[in-house]
Amino acid sequence: MRVDKFLWCIRTFKTRTIATNACKKGQVKVNGSAVKPSRDVYPTDKISVRKNQVVYTLEILDLPESRLGAKLVDMYRKDTTPKENLEKLDLLKYSKDYYRKRGTGRPTKKDRRDIDEVYENDDFFTETDDSEEE
Repeated sequence: MRVDKFLWCIRTFKTRTIATNACKKGQVKVNGSAVKPSRDVYPTDKISVRKNQVVYTLEILDLPESRLGAKLVDMYRKDTTPKENLEKLDLLKYSKDYYRKRGTGRPTKKDRRDIDEVYENDDFFTETDDSEEE
C-alpha cells in the first residue's frame, strides 16, 4: 500500500491530497528516510510524520483494506510518539491563547459577557432627556 494512502486510511490526514503534499514536503519519513507519496509500506515499518509542529512516530501492524473508523485505527498502527512531543502540542495550545491580542478577531464568549455586563450596569448608555438637546 502507498504511504500516502496508508496515512489517509488510518486517519492521520483528512484527505489523500493533504497526505500526498506532506510526503512531497518531506514531512513523512519511513524507517528514517524521507519518502515520496508512492512509496510502498509494509508491516513493521516505522513512520514518522511531522504535523502541526509535532513529530508523531507510528509503527505499522497491518495494512487496512480501506479507510477505517476511528475506533479501529489502533488495530493497524501502534503509536510510539514520545511524551515530550505530545507535551509540545499542549504548549502550542496555550501559546496561541496567550498571543491573541486584545481587540483582534471576533470576541470570545468571555468578551461578550463582559460587554453585556457593561451595558447592563452602566447608566451612561441609558437614554437622556430630549429637552437638553433642544
